[in-house]
Amino acid sequence: MVITCMDDVTANPVIAALHERGARVARVDPADIGSDLAFNAQIGAGEAGWMGTLRTLTRDVALQDVRAIYYRRPSPWRFHELPPQEREFAKAEARHGLDGTLAALPDCRYVNHPAANERAEVKPAQLQVAAQFGMEVPATLITNDVDAVREFAAKHGPIVYKSFRGVPSAPGGEVAAIWTQRVDPADVDESLALTAHLFQAEVPKTSDARVTVVGDHVFASEITTPDGVLDWRRDDWDRLVHSPIEVPAPIQAAMRSYLDRFGLVFGCFDFALTGSVPERQWMFLECNPNGQWAWLPDADAIAAALADTLLRG
Repeated sequence: MVITCMDDVTANPVIAALHERGARVARVDPADIGSDLAFNAQIGAGEAGWMGTLRTLTRDVALQDVRAIYYRRPSPWRFHELPPQEREFAKAEARHGLDGTLAALPDCRYVNHPAANERAEVKPAQLQVAAQFGMEVPATLITNDVDAVREFAAKHGPIVYKSFRGVPSAPGGEVAAIWTQRVDPADVDESLALTAHLFQAEVPKTSDARVTVVGDHVFASEITTPDGVLDWRRDDWDRLVHSPIEVPAPIQAAMRSYLDRFGLVFGCFDFALTGSVPERQWMFLECNPNGQWAWLPDADAIAAALADTLLRG
């Protein structure tokens, strides 16, 4: 079962690879619950695991037959027709009832389990675990105290700001983003006290690396931008230069320990690279436990590795 929205292009090559291997695949978006998705699940009365049926517009799935789930990017819950209080109640019931059932199927392998994804998305935990396993991390400050920011900048400047999570969509559905950006301490004022902020020492990088780990498989690309922008995600992706890169053995070992700590099978690691070969240093920036990868040069190989990993479930 592939749990994702219909317009998730990253899931498509995995589904194609699974079909090539003769697997039965169902694409399911839990947000379709209602006339487009019906399910029933039973346990007890002699049954020790959930049994029942999930029915979409194109598939009937016996829950007890599901052996692997690729948990990608389901749509947000809808229930737009309900008043606000009832809408929130329906969302909570669907999350615990339908999502909860799909996250508790017996004899099923998850790539990744949604609870593991949720734990691993927390930036303070990411940095702590990366440092524990020997990966270099930038000097980092999390605070809502303006004096702490100024002291941090005086010690570690220049500094950058990063958001913890993506920016919610605007009421009209417009997508927004906050990229990594440099911070002038003189611009920091008492409005900082409103919420938590993450600041880091700017890494004097020469390039970036995206490392996608699927089980025992490691796929790595060095990313160079023509203009040397601070955050390559804000550049024109057609201008990005991708080159294969060898990941040092200690970094590979640390990444696998990192994934094991969070209970992950898959993860997309981002590193800033400093210096030059052979003295190059790898600075851990983050690991997205449900990251995008279909735009990378080795996307076909990543899709194949994900399909093989799911089929071992």
